[in-house]
Amino acid sequence: MSKQIKILTVDDDFINLKLLSSMLKKSDVVSEVVEAKNGLEALNILKEQSDIGLILLDIKMPIMDGIEFLNNMESMPDLKDTPVIVLTTDETRKREAFDHGAFDFLVKPIREAELSRKILKVVELS
Repeated sequence: MSKQIKILTVDDDFINLKLLSSMLKKSDVVSEVVEAKNGLEALNILKEQSDIGLILLDIKMPIMDGIEFLNNMESMPDLKDTPVIVLTTDETRKREAFDHGAFDFLVKPIREAELSRKILKVVELS
């Protein structure tokens, strides 16, 4: 497996970020993990790092939540093709996330096998 992907994880919960990072770092297809605490921070990272291949996005966050982040991303031509997997405990926002361009959806608590499977799907498509 030579194809690797750089992933941006966006979650206001420090524990969730660390948990995601440790899961992701075990994967052969993940080259690097970048962390952001909210949507605004994530947008700034995306502007600086054009090589991010996937975003794992929490919905409920302060400052800028996941849906707002997706809205912003949609209006940025160089970002709108970056796949976003939405992570949330709230199944009711699933439709909303997909309406705003989310690629996929994971319900918290995140299971490693499920996460790996979805990342592989993204890598295969890229």
